[in-house]
Amino acid sequence: MDLKVMFAEAGLGKEGILAAQVFTVVFVTLLINFVALKMLSRVASHINRTNNYWDDVFVNAARKPLSLLIWMLGLSWAAEIVAANSGAAIFSAIGPVREMSVIIILVWFVVGFIKGAEIELTSPERNGETMDATTVMAMGKLLRLSVIITATLVMMQTLGYSISGVLAFGGIGGIAIGFAAKDLLANFFGGLMIYLDRPFAVGDWVRSPDRQIEGTVEDIGWRLTRIRTFDKRPLYIPNGIFASITVENPSRMSNRRIYETIGLRYQDVEQVGDVVADVKAMLLSHPEIDTGQTLIVNFNAYGASSLDFFVYTFTKTTNWVEFHEIKQDILLKILAIINEHNADVAYPTSTLHVPEAVQIKNAALVEADEKVVSK
Repeated sequence: MDLKVMFAEAGLGKEGILAAQVFTVVFVTLLINFVALKMLSRVASHINRTNNYWDDVFVNAARKPLSLLIWMLGLSWAAEIVAANSGAAIFSAIGPVREMSVIIILVWFVVGFIKGAEIELTSPERNGETMDATTVMAMGKLLRLSVIITATLVMMQTLGYSISGVLAFGGIGGIAIGFAAKDLLANFFGGLMIYLDRPFAVGDWVRSPDRQIEGTVEDIGWRLTRIRTFDKRPLYIPNGIFASITVENPSRMSNRRIYETIGLRYQDVEQVGDVVADVKAMLLSHPEIDTGQTLIVNFNAYGASSLDFFVYTFTKTTNWVEFHEIKQDILLKILAIINEHNADVAYPTSTLHVPEAVQIKNAALVEADEKVVSK
């Protein structure tokens, strides 16, 4: 039975019938929304026990858009009931507003799903199946941008605008915009090259010998890359700059190098060979030294006041703090080896050679001679 007829039989007037119809629609909308959210919560509690991440992302992304969609459809239905009893011109916008709202809600759901998938793909809880964060961010941004552009074109078509005209205008205007915003485009394509070539990723330590750039990469955007320096200052760099500078990525080094020159005293010349041999043996047996890399310990120079030998080797770790702990341990062990051979580390010294004809008198004799001369 029609709601209007049912309320008329109940003895309600025209305004009472209208109010009752609107109330009924709002109540039904509230009921449907309650039931839908309850069912979604049941589904969510069930799928949380599974190992599939995608159903979790889908449900989380759909929760709020579904509720908004139900309310939007219910309120638009109520507005149509009011419009049937009113001649106001404003109610002619109900159809376009509903269509636009549906598109926006769908975009909200899709963008939320993409964002959730991005978080899941880079989550450390995926048991080692995580993807590269930079690649995931790039794909997420491209997909979100594509969804938004497509939704905008559909909404313009819904409002009666010609998409072909818009695209033609965009083609002509794009040339002018390209000249006016060449730096912006350079940064955009610079960001694209970073995503494709991947010279660095979020979390990498990078530095440039060409510019005063050094720190940890925090974010790679389409226009700017944010780097946190070691004194915790944020550094914002336009992506176009990376196309013209050299960038080092110490985070991707395979080993860290220890390269030190140590000098022994010239009076320890007989111990040099034994010290060098023992230092090399110590490095070969050290658990933190990568013996598969180049390892050299050799006497190589006669210094101004020392007999110099050098140590050239690589640690297994690339961690900056651990490297210095290992380097300290090795340098202390080298000092211990030198002391075991009754030798010592040299320091700058000068030797004064006095000819045999020159005699040095003590202070008392010098004073007596001065008295004789004065008399």
